[in-house]
This record gives sequence, structure tokens and C-alpha cells, in this order.
Amino acid sequence: MATSISASTEQPATERAVPGTEISSPLDEAAVRRDFPILDQRVDGKPIVYLDNAASSQKPRQVIDAISAYYLRDHANVHRGVHELARRATEAYESSRERVARWLNAADTPELVWTRGTSEALNLVAFCVGQARVGHGDEIVISEMEHHSNLVPWQLLAERNGARLRYVGLTEDGHLDLDQLAELVGARTRVVSLPHVSNALGTINPVREISALVRERSDAVYVLDGAQGAPHLPVDVQDTGCDFYAFSGHKMCGPTGMGALWGRKSLLEEMPPYQGGGEMIEHVYHDHSTWAEVPHKFEAGTPNIAGAVGMAAAVDYLEGVGLDAVHEHEMALTSTALAGLSGVEGLRILGPPNPAERAGVVPFVIEGTSAQDLATILDAQGIAVRAGHHCAQLVVDRFGLTATTRASFYLYNTVQEAERLVDGVERARRILLG
Repeated sequence: MATSISASTEQPATERAVPGTEISSPLDEAAVRRDFPILDQRVDGKPIVYLDNAASSQKPRQVIDAISAYYLRDHANVHRGVHELARRATEAYESSRERVARWLNAADTPELVWTRGTSEALNLVAFCVGQARVGHGDEIVISEMEHHSNLVPWQLLAERNGARLRYVGLTEDGHLDLDQLAELVGARTRVVSLPHVSNALGTINPVREISALVRERSDAVYVLDGAQGAPHLPVDVQDTGCDFYAFSGHKMCGPTGMGALWGRKSLLEEMPPYQGGGEMIEHVYHDHSTWAEVPHKFEAGTPNIAGAVGMAAAVDYLEGVGLDAVHEHEMALTSTALAGLSGVEGLRILGPPNPAERAGVVPFVIEGTSAQDLATILDAQGIAVRAGHHCAQLVVDRFGLTATTRASFYLYNTVQEAERLVDGVERARRILLG
């Protein structure tokens, strides 16, 4: 690791983080930023401020170098070749799986299935669990907080199998309504699938508390969409109490087109395959086939070997920095942004007011302006944010909106950049409203 990070000795952030409170970062911002070459550029002569991390994060040199080294020295197809390059490629692929599984505290390496990302992982679960466990009249519990990747696959399953979708609502401050969740989960519930962290609000959900609630009331499969959790928080899949955890590489300093699904081995063994083809079979006969052991049963075709190498390198990087430190750093930035933006006339912030209850996601609207116009004016100032419904239309609908402007922080952002965001938003408001 190129960075040298020391952990903070301050009291836990959950006991002290309130809007407007000073929160110091435990990270050496300059050292971290040196690892991300893409940040060394300007937009219209202004230093770039990249605040679109909830959509996709930037990549450190260590990840870029690991992928390049694989292609330069070790590339071949995996598992069946007996030559040296095939051996090296297979070792790189499977050792990367072991590395990521260990990072999640998986009970067994085969519990880690490589996918193209969170969306494919959740589609895999919906299709395969649905085929094995969900029938006519059964119920699937999701929420109004979902990214479409954790909503549309369950809609398709419900339509296909004649099941019923039930939605947990949101409170005014952007939390899941746990009282309503308790009412919805019952004997007919076969699946409960929720986000670890909301991509549209930043809310960190109490996943262990939810697990206890689900187990008490049903024998449902409990699924977590970890797309926004894995990049920003320490994740121990045993501690979460979930049965499946899905996440993407590109949001956590890794490559695009690569992700993973952790699942309990007993459930993975019970589930039918997701796709057919090479690699996922044990034996093919004229009238049927038998399947490879997990996880290979779910990995048809030539895999993204370089992507797996990049995922492992990203895990190495984040573990070297420390995800506790990443989260505390993001709270410092979020605290600065919340305090500053709350002083902008006509501006409304969505999500929990306490930075300790959210990841570094700050969505907002200014009365009388459009989210797209705000994002465009910020871009002219070198500040990259995102405008729209963020693939979470039920969230913006819940709050009577059609779109928000979303700033999202990560480990390489700085307090000064959070202050630039506030200044940029105030300037945009004056341009748009006079």
C-alpha cells in the first residue's frame, strides 16, 4: 500500500455525529489522493471535484497495475488448461475469490460467486430462489427505498410465479418504517430483500435488527443489496444475519463489469443454475445435464478473470486504508456538506439529518430549479454530481419529487471539496433564481 493511515482514537462516530458538529478525518487525504491519477486534471481550468461516487468510484494505481500485470504476464483461460499460463490465470482467479470471501468473513470460499455486478447478482438470486422457493400466493417483501436492481427482478418473479410484492414505506427523515416491516413479514413471506445503504438517500439500514425481525416472524430468505454498503462500511456477512449479499467492484475502487454474490452454501446448493453453458456443468448427456459444484454452477462461460484480479486488488487497497476510517472520513465530509447546504435559501436535503446514520450521499433540491440545471452549473465549476431519480424512482416519488441533485463522497474527497460543493450550489442558486 502506498498510503499510511492511522485509525482515529476519537469516540465512536455514532455517539457524536450531528449536523454542524466538527468531525475530523482519520485519513491522510493527500496520501490517498496520490493513489488516484484521474484526479490530477482540470475541467475548464478548475481542479476536478468528483462527487459522483455513488454511481461509480475512481480507481487507485494499485488496482490499475494489478489488472495490467495480469494481462501483461498471466492471461489464459481458466480451470481446464494444463499449460503454465492457464495455471497462473486459474491461480489468480481463484485466489482472488478466496481474498474477497475472506474479506467478507464468508464461512467457505465457494460461497462467493463472481457476477458482472450487483444487478446480475440480484437477478441471479431472484431467478434461482424464486424457482426453488416462491410459488403462487407467496409474498416477497421489499421497500420504497430500492434501487431498481433490487426491485424489478422481484417484480418479474412475482409476475412469473403469481407471488405478491409487499412494500415497506419510508419515514419523513428517510429511514425504513420498521414497524410496518414487522407487520408485513409473516408466514407467507418467502423473501425479504432490502438495501444495506440507500443509493438515493444515503440511509444506513439496521441490517442486524432487521435480520432478527425476519427470523422471528418467518423462514424467509433475507437478501441484502450491498452496492452502497461494501464500498463504505466494514461488511461481515455472518454478522449481518443475511442469506445473500450482492455488491459491485466499480463502486469500491475496482473494475467495471465485475461483482460478486455471497450466499449461504446450503442455499446455493439448493438453487438451480442461472445460465447454461461451458464451465457450469459436471456432465452433459443427450437428455439432461448435471451441474458443477458451487460456485461454478453459477458461472457459465469464460469469466472476467482480470476483473476478479482487480476486485482482489481493490479489497487489498480498502483493507489497507481501513473501512472504519473510510466511513469516519465520509462522515466528516457529509457533516460539512449538510451544515453548509442547510444554509442555502430554498434548499431541501433528503435523508437522515445525522451523518452517522448515512453514508456519504447528500441528495438535495432547490425550490424553483431543476436538478439537471443545478448539476450543469456545478459541472461548469469543475464539480461532478448526478441529477435524476438515481434508478430509485419510488424514493423520489415518496417525497413528491421527480429528481434530485446528488453529491456522493468517497475516501479521496476532501473537506475543501465539500466546501467547494456548498459554494458552488450557492452560486448556482443565484444564477438560476437571481
